[in-house]
Amino acid sequence: MNYDYDFFVIGAGSGGVRAARIAAQHGARVAIAEDDKVGGTCVIRGCVPKKLFVHAAHFADELEDSIGFGWTTKGVKFDWPTLRDNVNADTDWLSGIYIRNLERSGAELIRSRAVLEDAHTIRLVGEDRSVTAKYILIATGGRPVVDESVPGFEHAIVSDDLFHLERLPRRMVIIGGGYIALEFAAIFNAFAVETTVAHRGADILRGFDADVRKAVHAALEHRGIDVSCGTKITRIERKDDGLVATTTGGDELAADQVLFAIGRSPNTVGLGLEEAGVVSEPDGRIEVDRYSRTNVESIYAVGDVTNRIQLTPIAIREGEAVADTLFGGRPTALDHADIPTAVFTQPEVGTVGLTEEAAKAAHDAVDIYKASFKPLHHRVAGREERMLLKLVVDGDTDRVLGFHGVGDGAAEMAQLVAVAIKMGATKADFDATVALHPTQSEELVTMRSPVERHRTPVALPEPAPAK
Repeated sequence: MNYDYDFFVIGAGSGGVRAARIAAQHGARVAIAEDDKVGGTCVIRGCVPKKLFVHAAHFADELEDSIGFGWTTKGVKFDWPTLRDNVNADTDWLSGIYIRNLERSGAELIRSRAVLEDAHTIRLVGEDRSVTAKYILIATGGRPVVDESVPGFEHAIVSDDLFHLERLPRRMVIIGGGYIALEFAAIFNAFAVETTVAHRGADILRGFDADVRKAVHAALEHRGIDVSCGTKITRIERKDDGLVATTTGGDELAADQVLFAIGRSPNTVGLGLEEAGVVSEPDGRIEVDRYSRTNVESIYAVGDVTNRIQLTPIAIREGEAVADTLFGGRPTALDHADIPTAVFTQPEVGTVGLTEEAAKAAHDAVDIYKASFKPLHHRVAGREERMLLKLVVDGDTDRVLGFHGVGDGAAEMAQLVAVAIKMGATKADFDATVALHPTQSEELVTMRSPVERHRTPVALPEPAPAK
């Protein structure tokens, strides 16, 4: 059959753009459809602008700390519109880079919403026409979740809105306890916004190492953020002087902005999955195999729209793997183990590999190495915050299974330690590495003795029955 395209990508986020570019470079006839800015969540309303906000927030610490180093800060002030407008200008510039890279690769960019009609047909809604493709890639990403069961939910905002606020609020209530909720809590707290986190779970950062969760919780509260766990918002009301969020305990939290940061859902509503026969989970996430192929042989999916890890670098690598598999003659499946990740709170988190809890569940012998200390910078600055570095080690093989850090530079450390963990480095390899002094990361190669040893009891055989 003659198709209009060899490869059609729905969604021009990080994963879709990478897949389209690589496929085009392999010689495929490629089109990619997008009805919003090119670049997706990460570039336009996620990782990039958020990290720029994080950089802005760090200046609050640096100004405060500089006094201990002999500087004066009289007259320094923060201007929200300047930050907002400069960040949005940067994301516009980056979106343009994505467009130019697509054009240079030979892929055709179609500015239209696209939906599936069948296994090989795509409807371009904005252009009122249909096209066909041998292979289709769904890379439509996700969107912030709003709890519409909460009366007054319409008064709240989501993370997308934070990059366009007309003015900086004086008070903010953030609903959620994951990395998005906590990152923005730390950011706006640094901008002198009175910030409250209301999380219905028992503790923040579900899925992270318990020591990390405890350290971040304590650090955020030390900075003046009210982190309330086991708390659910039952109602949001608009009053004359702002908003009021009521909790299950009857507390009324006054705010100028209430933010829902309770997760993201896949952009699959109205995408035509049923018409094309694509199987998805009840929450809309698309089921795929290790090669990112759906149950329909001609349709693939990558990134946040799937039932795998929702991280931008994962979407990029998955998109590239699909292009190499289909058009590069190299069947490629991404290994989703030992993927580094960060939480850009203040202090920040960097982690890779197994948590202590996961390691104990998977291995008979686990050794824990841990260092908690006040960094050199903090001693002169007068900052009480401590750094946490932790290694999780297989007690039988000596292989390092996980790294977890909380403090300045922890994310950068996680990226480099990820290489060692991916290569199967042992604790002896770390010990054999000479420390770089004076740095915070030198603690990773100077922790000699485990602080905890966990051993699974050996089950004794049942005694033989008496004759």
